[in-house]
Amino acid sequence: MSTSLLVHGYEVVIGFETHAQLSTQSKIFSRASIAFGAEPNTQACAVDLALPGTLPVMNKGAVERAIELGLALGSHIAERSVFARKNYFYPDLPKGYQISQFEIPVVQGGAVSFFLGDEKKTVRLVRAHLEEDAGKSLHGLGFGEGGFGEGGFGGEFSKGQSGIDLNRAGTPLLEIVTEPDMRSSEEAVAYAKELHKIVTWIGICDGNMQEGSFRCDANVSVRKPGTPLGTRREIKNLNSFKFMQQAIDYEVRWQIEQIEDGHAIQQATVLFNPDTGETRAMRTKEDAADYRYFPDPDLPPLVISREWVERVRSEMAELPRVMAARFVHDYVLPEQFADAITSDRSKAIYFENFYQSLWQNLGSQSQFQESCAKGASWAMVELAARLNTFGVLISECPVGAQTLAAVVTRIIQGQINHSAAKTLFDSLWVASGAEISKVNSFSVIDAIIEAKGLKQMNDTGALEAIIDEVLAAHPKNVEEFKAGNAKALNGLVGPIMKASKGKANPAQVNELLLKKLS
Repeated sequence: MSTSLLVHGYEVVIGFETHAQLSTQSKIFSRASIAFGAEPNTQACAVDLALPGTLPVMNKGAVERAIELGLALGSHIAERSVFARKNYFYPDLPKGYQISQFEIPVVQGGAVSFFLGDEKKTVRLVRAHLEEDAGKSLHGLGFGEGGFGEGGFGGEFSKGQSGIDLNRAGTPLLEIVTEPDMRSSEEAVAYAKELHKIVTWIGICDGNMQEGSFRCDANVSVRKPGTPLGTRREIKNLNSFKFMQQAIDYEVRWQIEQIEDGHAIQQATVLFNPDTGETRAMRTKEDAADYRYFPDPDLPPLVISREWVERVRSEMAELPRVMAARFVHDYVLPEQFADAITSDRSKAIYFENFYQSLWQNLGSQSQFQESCAKGASWAMVELAARLNTFGVLISECPVGAQTLAAVVTRIIQGQINHSAAKTLFDSLWVASGAEISKVNSFSVIDAIIEAKGLKQMNDTGALEAIIDEVLAAHPKNVEEFKAGNAKALNGLVGPIMKASKGKANPAQVNELLLKKLS
């Protein structure tokens, strides 16, 4: 559980319910496709429409993805779990009930750990249960003018009416429920990002928030420290990390203002309007009793053998937290840095290849360990800057991991400084990746270093001559430094680097300067 961060004297308490759409090809209880973007009501079969005489059949792939999540989160996988009917009426729910799990979910307990700044946080999980998604209601559209799907909704509706698309009905979901452990919107977003990383990493969900594959509901309440939990309001269907934080921050301010004005908070489900930045009540929040749960008579208990769990475990890829721990051990990286480079699978694979190439280039274990974190930090900053500038995914990066490792190797070996390395990186970025991959990375970068005159100045005599000239030209800086103003040294380093055309070794410049000024 997190430490409290008070807002106007109130403690914020947040719990999450996240719906992750599973990456199966078909629905959880039928063979209908779950592909996104199809024409309305073209992917809803008789089972999804709840026609008389139809029976649900469990999708084995959905169960295996639930097992994977449980293993990834350190949860208990129930050997026997039960499906229940959650009864409520809504136009996009054809059966009049949703098949879900209530008393005995398939995934029980577990935790999600992540960094918030420099502090490591852990959010406990209550459960993750399998269920089917409902359909989708669209309101206030002119369906006769192409307002529903690409070709409209058939032309028989007038503007201002609503339509139901049942393509999504029956789509397999895992609902992941936390304890109320989070104490700020920043922490809630960090948790959601970490969970998003995990489900996409292990491949059980594509994580596309715009298409609704990863939707979060935030249960928010406030209280005075040491008092019982306050009444919660649930913010539904947050499909953006940015809006998630805005919605929680607004809801916290609203609840505090209501309490300070003498009003009681009513339990409710609310929606966030990103245009106004406000939440508004949608309906009174239901409790479990309102849904009249009872075991679904059409589905037998879900039985998962230990052998099945172990088979799934053996087929899973290395988890991000395991890879991060290995990076800390093998490459002597700070834990937070290792966590950052395992933030997504493509980035982790890229840097794994980078480190392996760097190890091969340096040969010496001690030299590798001394230089690894420093070189990797430079590489990550420069790489991230270019990926963001050009809008490129790391999987599409024109500079391969082996080539980047060769650049860092030349920095470590003292052949180029960081300024020259940036110029070299720019040249590699615009070069043909296919052409570079055909030859040794060192031969490519060494040719660029030579052609552009980027090689670092290692002639101590020439560098000392430049330093002497700069000292003579800047007597004021010399006097200020000797009088105790350490910042005056910067006024000398700049002219020296300029006179050397950026080729001087900054560490050597500082060393020689201090020696001459002592």
